[in-house]
Amino acid sequence: MRAAWHTETMLAAWRSARVGRADLALRQPSGAMLWQADLALEDLPLAWARAENAHGADIYIRPARGLDWPMVFLDDVAPLVAEQTARAHGGLAILTSPAGGCHLWLPCERPLDEAERHQTQRNLAGRLGGDLGSVSGEHLGRLAGFKNWKRGGCWVNVVFQPGWAPGAAPLPVPAEALQPDPRRRNPALNTSAPAARSGRDGSPSGQEWGWVCRMLESGCRPEDAYWALVEKARERRGEDAERYARRTVERAMANVRGQLG
Repeated sequence: MRAAWHTETMLAAWRSARVGRADLALRQPSGAMLWQADLALEDLPLAWARAENAHGADIYIRPARGLDWPMVFLDDVAPLVAEQTARAHGGLAILTSPAGGCHLWLPCERPLDEAERHQTQRNLAGRLGGDLGSVSGEHLGRLAGFKNWKRGGCWVNVVFQPGWAPGAAPLPVPAEALQPDPRRRNPALNTSAPAARSGRDGSPSGQEWGWVCRMLESGCRPEDAYWALVEKARERRGEDAERYARRTVERAMANVRGQLG
């Protein structure tokens, strides 16, 4: 099947799950992130994304932030488990590389805010063997029909779609599944105005330090925290942004490891 079929099948599955707006992100070979935020699915600049992908950019997507959506995301789920779960709940399974696991997008019986998606995804990842570092509630997944340059340029393909599971039921979200884990917090809820980790340092660097620590505490991958900080600090730090982000993430990792014992 042509690459465009995989892209359109993924977007059609989102529409059927009542997800109508998305953020599109491109990571260029240099590491720079380019964003197209809060667009209707039919307005996504796919031609631009394909041109960038042909030149080595990786293409990511997520339901637009700031809105409640009846869908949750899991990363790195074993293909057989992903297909079985997608079949049970009318979900979408996407294989991101021949040797890797699947991205799994599951429709829910009701819309969830970002904190609820975070907790639901964390519970599901623990049960299904998914990546616990990708459960923030606003994590990016790969857009099907594009090449994964992190894995040598292999294609990202739909391997199961809702239309192949007649009679499937959306994922129920019992109240007990949404009880917060007291050991964790979701850092993604206020990234536009991060608070300092303590009251002692209200400087931009202090605020960014607290923001990165909270991301790592929630299970965010250090690589994702690094690139997020590079983008946040680039205007202020200029050419020093990448060195600054690397040092900040390294120190934050050591701090979080010390707290977790």
